[in-house]
Amino acid sequence: MGRPRKHDLDDLLDAAEALLAESGHGALTVRAVADAVGASTGSLYHAFRSRNELLGQMWLRAARRFLAVQREAVDACLQRSPTHEDAVDATIAAASSYELLRRQHPTSAQLLMEYRRDALLDDGLPEELSAQLRALEGELVELMGRLAVALWGRADRYTVDAVAVCVVDLPPGLLNGWRPRVGDPLDSLAAAVRGVLAITPPNRTSA
Repeated sequence: MGRPRKHDLDDLLDAAEALLAESGHGALTVRAVADAVGASTGSLYHAFRSRNELLGQMWLRAARRFLAVQREAVDACLQRSPTHEDAVDATIAAASSYELLRRQHPTSAQLLMEYRRDALLDDGLPEELSAQLRALEGELVELMGRLAVALWGRADRYTVDAVAVCVVDLPPGLLNGWRPRVGDPLDSLAAAVRGVLAITPPNRTSA
């Protein structure tokens, strides 16, 4: 019996993202991905030992892509000695990175926009994959801390939470495209971010 054909991991994840985007969470199975790339189901289990691992790998790649776009946008605004307004612009750029990701990797952007990770993934991921996801979360928190320091000179739970509202909570509701909008969603997002940042978070010693 011949050895199972190996498939490029990105091709498999591209097919998985396309299935998720077109048909929803329930339609995304290892068999469906195998059919989409013309492979046997058995051969895909050499890349993913379970459907949950497939979902985890797909999420990890999309989140890495997103973080790379965010970092580039933030770096462009925080060069040399940034002013407070530069820091505000950097936070707006980080929040708007969903739109940049959508231009580069539309199905990755749709995945992150429409699905929360805890709603998409079950328990039982391989430890190596779980460790990579935890590390990525740490990198995102580090980026938000960097923005918090640029904005307020400190990175505590109050300031980082304010940044998280801007770059994690606001964009999906304003950029998801679920309904036609009269105004530019990016302008609305920028205004919303400025509104959040206009409120100075309490000091860590407060209440």
